[in-house]
Amino acid sequence: MPELHPLHPDAPWTELVTTDADWDAADPALLAAMFHQLVLVRAFEEYVLELASAGLVHGPAHSSIGQEGGAVGSVLALAPGDEVNGSHRGHHQFLAKALQHVAPKGFDLTAELPDEIRTVLLRTLAEICGLARGYSHGRGGSMHLQWKEAGAMGTNAIVGGGVPLAAGFAWAGRQAGTDAVAVTYFGDGAANIGSTLETFNLAAAWRLPVCFFVENNQYAVSTSVAEATGEPRLSARGPGFGIASWRVDGQDPLAVHLAMRDAAAHMREGRGPTLVEADTYRYFHQNGPFPGSAFRYRTKEEEAEWRARDPIELVASHMIRRGLLTAESREAAASAAKAAMSAAGDVLLEPKPGGKPGERQIRPAEWPDPAFVDVGVRGDLSEFDGARLAGGDIAVHEVKFIDAVAEVMRRRMTEDDRIVVMGEDVHRLNGGTNGATKGLKAAFPDRILGTPISENAFTGLAGGIALDGRFRPVVEFMYADFMWVAADQLFNQVGKARHMFGGDGPVPLVLRSKVATGSGYGSQHSMDPAGVFATAPGWRIVAPSDPYDYVGLMNAALRCEDPVVVIEHVDLYNSTGPGPVDDFDYHLPVGRAAVRRSGETVTVVAYLSMVAEALAAVDESGVDAEVIDLRWLDRASLDWETLGASIRKTNRVLVVEQGPVGTSYGGWLSDEIQRRFFDWLDAPIERVTGGEASPSISKVLERAAYARREEVAEALRRVSGEIGGEA
Repeated sequence: MPELHPLHPDAPWTELVTTDADWDAADPALLAAMFHQLVLVRAFEEYVLELASAGLVHGPAHSSIGQEGGAVGSVLALAPGDEVNGSHRGHHQFLAKALQHVAPKGFDLTAELPDEIRTVLLRTLAEICGLARGYSHGRGGSMHLQWKEAGAMGTNAIVGGGVPLAAGFAWAGRQAGTDAVAVTYFGDGAANIGSTLETFNLAAAWRLPVCFFVENNQYAVSTSVAEATGEPRLSARGPGFGIASWRVDGQDPLAVHLAMRDAAAHMREGRGPTLVEADTYRYFHQNGPFPGSAFRYRTKEEEAEWRARDPIELVASHMIRRGLLTAESREAAASAAKAAMSAAGDVLLEPKPGGKPGERQIRPAEWPDPAFVDVGVRGDLSEFDGARLAGGDIAVHEVKFIDAVAEVMRRRMTEDDRIVVMGEDVHRLNGGTNGATKGLKAAFPDRILGTPISENAFTGLAGGIALDGRFRPVVEFMYADFMWVAADQLFNQVGKARHMFGGDGPVPLVLRSKVATGSGYGSQHSMDPAGVFATAPGWRIVAPSDPYDYVGLMNAALRCEDPVVVIEHVDLYNSTGPGPVDDFDYHLPVGRAAVRRSGETVTVVAYLSMVAEALAAVDESGVDAEVIDLRWLDRASLDWETLGASIRKTNRVLVVEQGPVGTSYGGWLSDEIQRRFFDWLDAPIERVTGGEASPSISKVLERAAYARREEVAEALRRVSGEIGGEA
C-alpha cells in the first residue's frame, strides 16, 4: 500500500471572529469614524435608489446596502497613500476612500459637515446621475467611479476586470520606494474569473503588496455561491497560490478592520499579497430598489436573517453599550445624513414643469455639453511640445532591424528610469525570443520583468501602472494573436480608461507585438492586429518599416500619454536598412506618413513589411506608382494631408496588406478614403489582402493564404491595364 502524507499550504488561512473584549478595546475614535461613515454611506445609497425609482438615474444602480461594513471597516485600516479599486457595486468602496481622504480623522454627522464632505457627496451623486460636475463629468456613472487624488483608482463594470489593474498599483507603489498597499474589491462572481486567478498567481510570484478583498455577498446576480463553486469558502483560493488569507463576517465592521489591519501589516513588511473574504449580503437585487425575493431566487426569511445582522446596528449597539453613543444621537446622525443627501439632491434637481406634485427632473445646466462626447478619447499630444524631431543631421548606416529595437529601448531606459518592460521570456534567451531586449536585463535588472504566461494579468498590471502614473510600462506580446487572451484589459480597460474617467488622465502604455505571417507558426501565431485595434477607441497604432523609423517612432510611442501599440514583423527583424549610427534620441512625429516613392499613376498605401513588398512590386510591374508608408494607422493619427495630396495627383488608390480579409485594416481605411476623397477618385479603390482563412502550417497553404509582392504586382498591372484601356 502506498504511504499517504497529508500536505498543507505554506500560506496561513485564518478565520477572524471578534468578541466583546475586542469591541471594548476598540479606540472610541475608530468606532465613531466607523459609525458615521456607515450611516452616511447607507443614506447615500438609499437616496440613489430613491432617484433610480423616480427615473432620475440613467442606467443601473447597483446599491451596496447591507455591504457597507466591508468597505468602511477595511478602508479605515488603510493609510492615505494606499490605492483601491472596486467592482460595479462600488459606491460604498469609493465613498469610504473619498471620505477618508477629505476627513482622515473622521467626522460627526450631528455637527456641521465640512464642505469637503458635502462636495464628495455632491460630485459622487452627480457622477451616478451622469452629470457634468461628476468626477468623470458624467461619463463613468454608477459603475466607473474614480478620484485618483483620493487613491480611488476606479470602479469597474467588467467582472474581475479591475483585479489585474490593482496589481499594477501595488507594483508602482513598491517600485517608487513607498510602503503603500493596494486593495482590489470584487465579489464572489469575480472569484471564478480567469483574470482574477491569473493575478493571484502573478502577485504571489512577485510578492506584490496587493490585497484581494472578496465581498462574498452570496449571489452573482441570482446564482448562489454554492451553485457556482465546489468550495464556497472563497478565501480557500488564497493558500493555493501561496497567499495569506483571512475569512471574516462582513457584517462585523470591526472584524473586517482587524483583518485588514493584519493584512496591511503583512504586505507592508514585504511578505507578499493577501486575501480577505468578507461574508456579507446585499439587501436588494443586483440592480434597483427591489429585494432579491421579488425575483424568487431568495426567500424573505433569508433576507430577514441577514437584515437582523445589520452592520450599522452592530456598531451602534456596542457604542451605546460602552456609553459612546446614545439612541438619540444615533437617530440624529441618521437624520443628518438624510438631510445632507437631500441638500445634494437640491443642487442637482428641480421641480418638473407640469409634473405631479413632488416630481423632479435634472436641472438642465447640470447636463454635460453634447459636444463633449468625444473629447478625451485620446490626449492632445501636448507632451510633444519641445520634442526633438528627426532632421537631416542624423548620421545613418546599415543596421539590423532587431538591433535597433533593442538599442532604442536601452537608450530610453538609460535616460528615463520610469520605463519598465514586461512580457514572457523578455529576461531570458539573450533578449527574449527575437532579441528585442538583448542586454537589458543585465543593465536594468529591476525593470525588465519576465512574466508568467498570463496575458490578462500582466497586461492589466501594466494598465494599472499606467493609470498610477509614476512609471511607463512597455508590454511585449510574443505574438499578436495573444491580444485575444488579454482583450478585456486591452480594449475594455486600457483603451477606454482615459475617456471613461473624464478624458483628463493619461494612460502611457506601450504594447509591442509582432506579426509572424510566413514563419510557419500557423493560424494562432500569425495575426496582423491593425484592423482590430483601428476599431478600438483610445489606442494609437504605429507600424515601423525600417530601423530608422523604428527608433523615431518608438521614441514617440514612449513619449506619448496615450496607449500605443507598436506592430512589428518577423520578416523585418533580420533585415537590414538605414538606421542611426549613435543617435537614438530623435522623434518621428505622430501623424506623419512617408512617401517612399513618387509616382503619377496610382497611390499605393502600405505599412510594416508590405512597404518593401510594394516597392519591389512597383519595380517588377513597371507601373509609375506612388508608394506611401503610413507609419501611424489609428483614426486620429493618419496623415490625411499626405494621402490627400497623392490621391489628388493619381486619382487611384491601391491599399495593400498581408493578412486575411476578415480582420483587414484596409477595409476600414478604404471606407475612410472614399468618404473623404470620392470626388477625386477615377475608379473604385483596389485592395490586396490575404484570403479568408488565417495562414496554415503547411508551407504551400500558408503562402496561398497571405499577400506579398507577387499579389501587389498583379494588382498594379491590372490597374495599369485599366488605365491603358480607358486611354
